[in-house]
This record gives sequence, structure tokens and C-alpha cells, in this order.
Amino acid sequence: MSDATITKLTLESLRDLFQLAGYRVETLTDPVAGLSYLRSATNGLAFDVRPGNRIGGEEQGFLDVALIAVLQVQGELPLEVVNRWNATRRFARLQLSPPFLALSLDVSVAGGVTQTNLRAQIEIWDHLVQQLVGYLRDELASLARAKASNAPAAGAVLPTPAAERDRGAETDAPHTVQ
Repeated sequence: MSDATITKLTLESLRDLFQLAGYRVETLTDPVAGLSYLRSATNGLAFDVRPGNRIGGEEQGFLDVALIAVLQVQGELPLEVVNRWNATRRFARLQLSPPFLALSLDVSVAGGVTQTNLRAQIEIWDHLVQQLVGYLRDELASLARAKASNAPAAGAVLPTPAAERDRGAETDAPHTVQ
């Protein structure tokens, strides 16, 4: 691995770097924006490598990239879960925009970095994605336990108007993130 200073990125150089780190990578084109990007996966979770700020005068070169993994949320995911992740983790951030939950990490080469530094950023991303899967599993299990402990005793009948009962059935759906 070369320690030459890298001052710009291209999709080809990023594809090579991810492949050197052991990832399978494919190049796709966003049908709306018409821009090319990379797609890969780690721990069974797909993520995109999206180019950022272009270098003036260069069609293919850019200074930064965003690594983004998007999950679909079924049911309700409390913002406390997202905020707790963001308060306890560095580098990558969660954003909830129902029905999607996105994990993102920005990587910049502005000012110059080494290939070793970029490889370390990929390793940080990999660790964070793995932590996210476990974190969500634990948090959703805690929510389910809390909901179960607050449920009325078996056989108890609570007088509830039909509209309120139906609305309650919708929010009692299990929390899942795919």
C-alpha cells in the first residue's frame, strides 16, 4: 500500500481501494441525477459510495465522498434511539426520515491524505455498520420489553372507543428495521 499523498478521488480509485480492502463493488448510475456512484455491502448491509465536491475543471475528480447505508423502518422508531446513537458515536451519523434510517460518513481528501488513511476510514465505516446492526437489535428488543411490561395483564378488559382502539393497533406494530 502506497503512502503517496492523495489529493483527489475518482470512482475508479475508490473502487480499487474498496476492492483492496476485500469488498465487492459495482458502479451504478442514479436514474434521477444521472450521476455515477459505487455500491457495496458489509455485514449484509448494502451501502453507497457517493461522490461529493468536484474539483474545478475536472469531470471525474472530487475532494470528498459520502458513505451511506439506508435501512427501511417498519413501524415507529423513536428519535431517542437515533439521538442516543449520535451522542455515543463519532464519525458517522444516523438520520431518521420515515420510513428510512440512514447512516452516513463523510470522507475528505482535502489537503491530502495517504492511502493508509483512506483504508482506515473504510475500516471505521465497517466497524460502525457492524455496531449499528447490533445497536438497533438491542434497542428494538428493549423497546419491545418495555412495551410488554407496560401492557395490561392478560385477561384485563379496558373500555376503549373503537377509533382509539384502531389507532392503538397501528402503533403497536413491532419495530423492525430492514
